[in-house]
Amino acid sequence: MENLDENGPPARLEGKYGAMVVCWLLGNGCLFSWNSMLTIEDYYGYLFPDYHPSRVLTLVYQPFALGTLAVLAYHEAKINTRRRNLFGYILFFLSSVLVLVLDLATSGKGGLGTFIGICAISGAFGVADAHVQGGMVGDLSFMLPEFVQSFLAGLAASGALTSALRLITKAAFENTKDGLRKGAILFFAISAFFELLCVLLYAFAFPKMPIVKYYRSKAASEGSKTVSADLAAGGIQTLLEIDGEDPNKLQRLSNKELLFQNMDYALDMFLIYVLTLSIFPGFLSEDTGSHSLGTWYALVLIAMYNVCDLIGRYIPLFKFLKLTSRRGLMIAILSRFLLIPAFYFTAKYGDQGWMILLTSFLGLTNGYFTVCVLTSAPKGYKGPEQNALGNLLVLFLVGGLFAGVTLDWLWLIGKGW
Repeated sequence: MENLDENGPPARLEGKYGAMVVCWLLGNGCLFSWNSMLTIEDYYGYLFPDYHPSRVLTLVYQPFALGTLAVLAYHEAKINTRRRNLFGYILFFLSSVLVLVLDLATSGKGGLGTFIGICAISGAFGVADAHVQGGMVGDLSFMLPEFVQSFLAGLAASGALTSALRLITKAAFENTKDGLRKGAILFFAISAFFELLCVLLYAFAFPKMPIVKYYRSKAASEGSKTVSADLAAGGIQTLLEIDGEDPNKLQRLSNKELLFQNMDYALDMFLIYVLTLSIFPGFLSEDTGSHSLGTWYALVLIAMYNVCDLIGRYIPLFKFLKLTSRRGLMIAILSRFLLIPAFYFTAKYGDQGWMILLTSFLGLTNGYFTVCVLTSAPKGYKGPEQNALGNLLVLFLVGGLFAGVTLDWLWLIGKGW
């Protein structure tokens, strides 16, 4: 293996911006299928009016994501990252195809059997997400913060793109026979194609980029065992022999020590998403009353959330706008909980303009704080520790998602449930 500069990467290391684009696309693919399922909730609401699909599908998805990610995070140091990420993207692709097959096989009819099938696919999306999101954030944490930011922006962009596509398909097919179904089928055909593209990008393009090979080689020199397959895919066949290395150089903090040192960041991630998912998408889909936008209302709210979430993830690129104080982050994230009474009273007494404004603010702060935490936390650690910390923070993120979608059901109290 080539000698690695102790002081940082070479001044002209090729492929930074190309790698950022690939990270953005891979982030997009991580949630594109799941966001497709969320965004066509009006179709599933029509097929399964008695089953609360927007809530149930999310509630099925999260335990699979959380349980799988907990196991993967615990064994992170021994797992082949390349195999983990490829498995996740391939599972996304196959599950997207299965949604199409199920809809075509049942001719777009509802019923309990079809709903159980959709729930099973939702669970598969959760398993795939646990493999990809934790694996990619961990992998990118020992590279450049811009790579983490690009991946996280891609996650948000998947929501914005699926919302834009849904608005277009709804406008194109609304007045045709079986229009909702045609739009949904087109949606998952695009989703399956995009997931296949992500499989190819991660398998063949990403590991061969010079800057990616540099940081993976650097992580290997610091004792990481998770990058060997990716290095081999990039054409680096031999790893450093560690026998003659300084043992202290290869020592790393345990997951428990990392967690204790970064408990505030872990709580930040949990609190960001427990609030967001207690409101989005269930409350926005079902509990916002009737307005002049009619059937477009829920779609417009979800689209505004997704677009503002995407914008929020680019704000920290401006250094003077990035919040790096650990105490400041905690105070700002706790203050977001004031949005709960704000949403409740706006839904009860306000008009649609105020609800759209609140939803936009929810998305903007969600994206902004996510990037601030995940790009600040790994600084100062060795490659293997940064990988482990990235996995742990995503675990708390998904834990917050699960708690949020569970608490989301509280909005139904007093409505016949």
